[in-house]
Amino acid sequence: MIEMNDTFLVSISTFFYFFGALVFFAAFVFQKRSMQNAAILFVVGGFSIETAAIIIRWAFSYQMGFGHAPLSNLYESLVFFSWSVVVILFATWKRHRNDIIGTLASFFAFILLAYASLSGNVTTQIQPLIPALQSNWLISHVVSSFLAYACFAISFITSILYLIRVRAGRRIERILPDYDVFDDLGYRITSIGFVLLSLGIITGAVWADTAWGRYWGWDPKETWSLITWMIYGAYIHARLARGWKGTSMALISIIGFIAVIFTYLGVNYILSGLHSYM
Repeated sequence: MIEMNDTFLVSISTFFYFFGALVFFAAFVFQKRSMQNAAILFVVGGFSIETAAIIIRWAFSYQMGFGHAPLSNLYESLVFFSWSVVVILFATWKRHRNDIIGTLASFFAFILLAYASLSGNVTTQIQPLIPALQSNWLISHVVSSFLAYACFAISFITSILYLIRVRAGRRIERILPDYDVFDDLGYRITSIGFVLLSLGIITGAVWADTAWGRYWGWDPKETWSLITWMIYGAYIHARLARGWKGTSMALISIIGFIAVIFTYLGVNYILSGLHSYM
């Protein structure tokens, strides 16, 4: 019964994020503060329900006799990815109360949960950990990695909005803030994501040494994690050492997020390796 409830709660959270995105978009179109407040309440509600689902699933795994954090398979990672995106949205909301960012971030969280619930390739069953995953490094590695992915998702959104704002110019200056706002937010959130991704790669290397007897083995997911890290490293270097801003930085951010998605999902479906169980 509890297992059914955890997936049911995720389904409810999915609809909350969808309506949050819808109301955020309405607030953007009609410029109504009351709609913005209603939208954030929908997202807070969805986040609270999703948090409860994660806790219930974690508790139930202990009742089944192989207790572990719900971060071990594709379904659980999709749920946690969406949860992380909303965390980063909340972290930026106090300073940047932007309806269109809220729209796109909420919709992205909705897409992740909808895919987790509806895809035939994703199993929702709680499963025992394979030997390689039975480590205390599981939580630190996965949490840091997915919070980094969430930062890059928000940065991707700001980069798209930056390019739209620059291209449209004065035609949309009343409904979108100055493009420097998107440029600055994208850089700040990418910097945080880069630190988190670095932490995720380091903890993953230590974990790999414990599980497989080597820190690095050029497994496809390891390789693509390094490629992603290098892209965002180039982004940070270009900003700090070269003073790059604007369109070039937005394009690097977009390329970086494409690498993130391939690292997360593309490797699973196209390439085979030790991390294919995710």
